[in-house]
Amino acid sequence: MEEQRFLIRGVTYAANDPGLQHALELVYETPERPRCICVRGGIEMYVAKHRQYIVKRMPSTGQSHHARCPSYEPEIGQSGLGELIGEAIIERSPDSIELRVDFALSRVPGRTSVREVAQEPADINAPRHRMSLRAVMHFLFERAGFNRWYPAMEGKRTQAVLHKHLLEAADGIQTKGVPLSERLYVPEQFREEKKSEIAERRRNKLALLQSLEDDRQFKMALVLGEYKGEQASPSGRKVWLKHMPDAPLFIDAKVWQRIERIYGSMLEARDADTKTKQRVVICALIYAKREHTYQIDTASFILTTDNWIPIDGIHEVDLIQALTERRRRFMKPLRYDARTAALFPNALLLDTGTKATPLHVVSPLMEPHDRAAKENALNGQSVPTWVWRTDKPMPPLPDVVSPKS
Repeated sequence: MEEQRFLIRGVTYAANDPGLQHALELVYETPERPRCICVRGGIEMYVAKHRQYIVKRMPSTGQSHHARCPSYEPEIGQSGLGELIGEAIIERSPDSIELRVDFALSRVPGRTSVREVAQEPADINAPRHRMSLRAVMHFLFERAGFNRWYPAMEGKRTQAVLHKHLLEAADGIQTKGVPLSERLYVPEQFREEKKSEIAERRRNKLALLQSLEDDRQFKMALVLGEYKGEQASPSGRKVWLKHMPDAPLFIDAKVWQRIERIYGSMLEARDADTKTKQRVVICALIYAKREHTYQIDTASFILTTDNWIPIDGIHEVDLIQALTERRRRFMKPLRYDARTAALFPNALLLDTGTKATPLHVVSPLMEPHDRAAKENALNGQSVPTWVWRTDKPMPPLPDVVSPKS
C-alpha cells in the first residue's frame, strides 16, 4: 500500500515507523490529533486503539485526501455507499458505527409468515434504507481495503490476510445492538497439520449458536468466505467453503434451487475463459438446527477477482486485469444496494493526480437495462470521460502523474 505519513507534535512519522506507536500513545485521549500530510497543510486524523494504536480518517474527510493516500475516499455519488450513509450507516463517533440491516440476527423456530388483512394504515412512513447481506459484505470489503489495489499488494492477498482484515473491519460496528465482530466468522487459512486447533477455534467462535435468545429464538451468526461447491445431503444440500473442509453448511434443497436461479451466472463466472479465475464469496446467516450443525437461513453472494477485488460482472475482468498488469493504483466502486452498478465508474484510477479518474466499461453483452443506465450516465457527464466499449480495442489509459508533479 502507499506509504502514509503523519505529523504528530511537529515530528513526521511514516506509517511503518517504529516510533509511531509511542507518538500515538502520547496523544491518545488528548485533544491533539495527528495530521495526514498527503496534501499541503495536512488533514486531521484520530487515534483508535485495538490491539495497537491505529490512525484513522475523520468522518466526511475522505475526499480531502490525495487520491494516492490510503485515506482517500471518492465523491459520495460514485458508489452505492452514498445512499446508505446517514440512514443505514450511522457514524456514532469516529470509532463507532451502527449498521441498520434488513435481516434479523435471531430466528424463531417454526415461524411462518402470515399475511395481514388489508386495512387503512394508522401511519404512513417514508421508506428507510436498510442494508442487505450483500451491502454488509461490500461495506466490510471496502472498510478492509479490498476494493483498492496498489502494486505492492501483488502476491500478498492470501486467505490469512482476508481473515485478518475482514475481522478488523468489523471492529467498532454494531448491528441490531450486537457487536458485529461477535457474530462474524471468517475461515482461517486451512493447514492440515493445524486442523484440530483451527476446528476448535471455529467451534468456540460459533458456540453462541448453541444457546437461545430470550429462551425462544435461535441466535444467528454470519459466515463469510469463498464458496467452493455443493452436494446433495439427506435433508437438502451441503454447501462447502474453502478453508472449511470439515464443516459444511446445510441448506434446504428448494432454497438452493432458488439460489441457483438468482446467482447462476455468477456461479458460472468461475469457469469463464478469462486470463485469471474469479472467486465467488458467500455471506450466510446460519443457526444451529441441531448441535454443531450449521443451517443456512439467508445467503448472498458476490463475485471477486483472484485478488479479492469485488466486481459486478465478467465484463469488468479484463479492465481490472489490465490495470493490475500495468501496475496502476486504482479503486473499485462497490454497488451495495443500488438498483444497478452501471451508474458508477467501473474503476477509479488513483495515480493521475490529486483526484481520482473514473473509468467506464460498456459491453454489448451487458443486460439491456444496465447498458441503458450506463449510456445515460455517460451522456450526463459534463467533461470528457474514459470509456472502453469492449467490442473495440481498449483505449490508452490516462497517464500516471508522479506524486511530486
